[in-house]
Amino acid sequence: MSSKERRYVIRLGCPDRTGIVAEIATFLSEAGGWIVEADYHSDPDTNWFFTRQVVRAESLPYDVHELCRRFVEVTRRLGGRVEWDIVDTGAKPRVVILVTKDGHCLYDLLGRVHSGELEIDVKAVIGNHTDLAPITRAHGIPFHHVPFPIDPDGKAAAFGQLRQLVDAANPDAVVLARFMQVLPTELCAEWAGRALNIHHSFLPSFVGARPYHQAHKRGVKLIGATCHYVTAELDAGPIVEQDVIRVDHNDSVADMVRKGRDIEKVVLARGLRWHLERRVLVHGNKTVIF
Repeated sequence: MSSKERRYVIRLGCPDRTGIVAEIATFLSEAGGWIVEADYHSDPDTNWFFTRQVVRAESLPYDVHELCRRFVEVTRRLGGRVEWDIVDTGAKPRVVILVTKDGHCLYDLLGRVHSGELEIDVKAVIGNHTDLAPITRAHGIPFHHVPFPIDPDGKAAAFGQLRQLVDAANPDAVVLARFMQVLPTELCAEWAGRALNIHHSFLPSFVGARPYHQAHKRGVKLIGATCHYVTAELDAGPIVEQDVIRVDHNDSVADMVRKGRDIEKVVLARGLRWHLERRVLVHGNKTVIF
């Protein structure tokens, strides 16, 4: 996401066979494309091939739209099922952040944006409480309050409002920064591959609510955090990033919460960066990170 050099990021996944790398490399070479990054992975369990390639935009005689149009022919020659996309790094990624009351992940992301470490356009922060409105507006970012009633009809209407606000921004990522609401199935489907959640546990351990309480009761020696894509199955989406921190018998639940917050914000920031740099390729419920 660096603004120093404009690049085109190509991601592709397809059934593995010989000649895939040669096909892509020949296409780019004939167009004059200067490849600055190239990563490959072949999964023997699924026979699926993954690649991410980065090309200097100035090395090609046409823009990203023409590149996409011409790349279609490459995918046709590969045959079968091909999943691919091409992104222009000259366009700053758009992000919407969803929050409740806990602010540590939001503070961290806004700090990284303000310092220039994370070059993204935060279009809005949406909260079901107003606790984080002041810090959001202090950064010059719109804050929208969408309260979530307990009754099902009211909650459905709230999710409808949330959907309108998010979709109006057309974001590259919807970040659930400790947003303590479970997205309905239809939103999980609509935002598939774009909605990122931070769960305060080293999944698949301690899914659901109050994971630090679960961990304390179990007497674990490591606690962690997981950034994953949101799916209809709670806390079970493809994992993007994880990390842990050591705890011991002297730590109370409050100690675990305090220590865990440090891991949560770092893991979420890493996961968001890798997602926006198009380093994550998803196949089924697993990811490859280049």
